[in-house]
Amino acid sequence: MRIVIAGGHGQIALRLERLLAARADEVAGIIRKAEQSDDLRAAGAEPVVLDLESASVEEVAERLRGADAAVFAAGAGPGSGVARKNTVDKGAAVLFADAAVRAGVRRFVVVSSMGADPDHQGDEIFDVYLRAKGEADAYVRGLKSLDWTILRPGTLTDDAGTGLVRLEARTGRGSIPRDDVAAVLAELLDTPATSGLVLEVISGSAPVAVAVKAVAGN
Repeated sequence: MRIVIAGGHGQIALRLERLLAARADEVAGIIRKAEQSDDLRAAGAEPVVLDLESASVEEVAERLRGADAAVFAAGAGPGSGVARKNTVDKGAAVLFADAAVRAGVRRFVVVSSMGADPDHQGDEIFDVYLRAKGEADAYVRGLKSLDWTILRPGTLTDDAGTGLVRLEARTGRGSIPRDDVAAVLAELLDTPATSGLVLEVISGSAPVAVAVKAVAGN
């Protein structure tokens, strides 16, 4: 498969790129800064320099044409303010989804956040973040031209992955290594029967492949 990842220099994205490249998928990562290119090449991905906060739908669609799947893994990051929660966590997600539709890329996987809710109340930065992610998720869910899956991880850690997860519509709070989130994303890309599902994931007792098959109805 050819897979294009928005937010290609993110911590989960780099892990996912390594996994996909290792299984001989063709991977491209969209990045904002050219100096991040070497990190993507080291992960086995083709760097694509494009700012999703200023690019047009057509510019993004051009990078997506010919892809078999797209992954939105971009984020404004913990040090960003309210404005960038809306321009990246919401705006860039909407743009990337629209571009996928225009480019004819049906398979679309979103890295969201546990607690994402378009109706989330509050004015603190994390409140704005959860609302922005929820609004982006709602937008993607309304696009009939996409075979979307939305993944909402619990608290992310840099612990070594265990390969064991709990993946359900509702898991309750918990943590999960970024390694394991990347492994779940790779498996979701291979499992189109998960289209139309919003899933939460935390560490658990089921091997990743088993957990994904279970939610896919297999």
